[in-house]
Amino acid sequence: MAVDSTSLRESFGRTGRIMLAFALCVLVVLIFFSTRVRAVPAFARQTHQACVACHVGGFGPQLTPFGRQFKLLGYTLKVGNDAKVPLSLMLIESFTHTQKAQVAPPASGFGTNDNTELQQVSLFFAGPLTDHLGALAQATYSQNGGLLGWDNSDLRYARTLTAGGHTTIWGVSLNNNPSLTDVFNTAPAWQFPYTAPDLAPGAPAAPILMGGLAQQVVGINGYAQIDSALYVEAGAYRSLSPSFLRIVNGDFNGRLAGITPYARVAYTWNLPNGNLELGGFALDARRGLPGTNAAGDAIATPGPTDRFRDFGIDANYQFLNGGHHLFTVNALYLGEHQRLDATYAAGGSSNLDNTLRALNINGSYWYKNTWGATLGAFSNDGSRDVTLYGNNGSPDTNGGVFELNWNPYGQASSWAEPFVNVRFGLQYTFYTRFSGLVHNVDGAGRTAADNNTLYLYTWLAF
Repeated sequence: MAVDSTSLRESFGRTGRIMLAFALCVLVVLIFFSTRVRAVPAFARQTHQACVACHVGGFGPQLTPFGRQFKLLGYTLKVGNDAKVPLSLMLIESFTHTQKAQVAPPASGFGTNDNTELQQVSLFFAGPLTDHLGALAQATYSQNGGLLGWDNSDLRYARTLTAGGHTTIWGVSLNNNPSLTDVFNTAPAWQFPYTAPDLAPGAPAAPILMGGLAQQVVGINGYAQIDSALYVEAGAYRSLSPSFLRIVNGDFNGRLAGITPYARVAYTWNLPNGNLELGGFALDARRGLPGTNAAGDAIATPGPTDRFRDFGIDANYQFLNGGHHLFTVNALYLGEHQRLDATYAAGGSSNLDNTLRALNINGSYWYKNTWGATLGAFSNDGSRDVTLYGNNGSPDTNGGVFELNWNPYGQASSWAEPFVNVRFGLQYTFYTRFSGLVHNVDGAGRTAADNNTLYLYTWLAF
């Protein structure tokens, strides 16, 4: 039966919309799947393993080799036949301070600086549905916007095959975010920083693979890992309808034209004290511009499309067998060529063809999987386009991130393990260049360093 989402929204107030979105998200998870995602204690209860078995630092999302295999096998590995509730809850409370107050509040209900926020409350369905079918699906509420909607979701069917002396894990994933399927922390969906402020200025542009399609699409991916070494994946994505995305409070930035192909290849070498991975990504998307209806809701419109072709290379290294000392290094470079037929025709860009490039590198050290320090660097640059980017017309934004973590739980001997986990984080982001400039980056006298951000957070998982 067709549902008129516009009438529903007009019939309910804000509370009603939240309740409706929550009910639909639960329905999607519990019915559909029955036929920012991160560590969840439901998996620890399912496998009878401490969180450190799957996660570097005893908290997500960095995966150990065991954690990677668990995901590739469709979240289905379990110990014993006793029933486990496949639900987990996650909360992130944060404080954000920028070096200089912003010109205007970053969101409704917040000040120009020194904001505290219930940044995220997420409910997870996490676990097996059959011996070979499992899911990790997330619904999230955020104080910024005051909405509850669907988030990263991944439904997997996986099997193992042994032939000719080779062992292969193969599977199929139904998901709503390109690169969500990945098991390495180089992938855009799983990059450091694993949580970040949403009330501070950020880079003005990034390749579309870096979250530009997240929760707006649905895709089917086939994958295979041979001898725990060669990994190949190929899939295709289609846009979800604007009416459905309004119901689940998802963004809509335009409808994809036809099928959007996605491909991933990686090779892992198992080393005496860890592992090394090298690989690459590819995505080719054509997307139209969104319009609005009489009610002001985003809708798909006919006309020309913009084309985004992304190609990237990545590397990951883990040193895990050093006793109390662990090291990880992640790197990703993405290049994007844009053919902006729709945006240029609408007067939204100065150029018909543009490029974007993004480089992210980070390294982490963990002591006893409890105390951690991570240092990262990022560099985004691309074509100069005054109409598209404003002010200086440059997307060039460079800087770094430093983070300290304390994860007091997650060990086999931890209190309330495997039912409770927590991470305390102190993160500092600094900019050496913002929108191509060091000074007057916004036309109002703000410097790049004025956007430097101190971010404190408490991240709970149950």
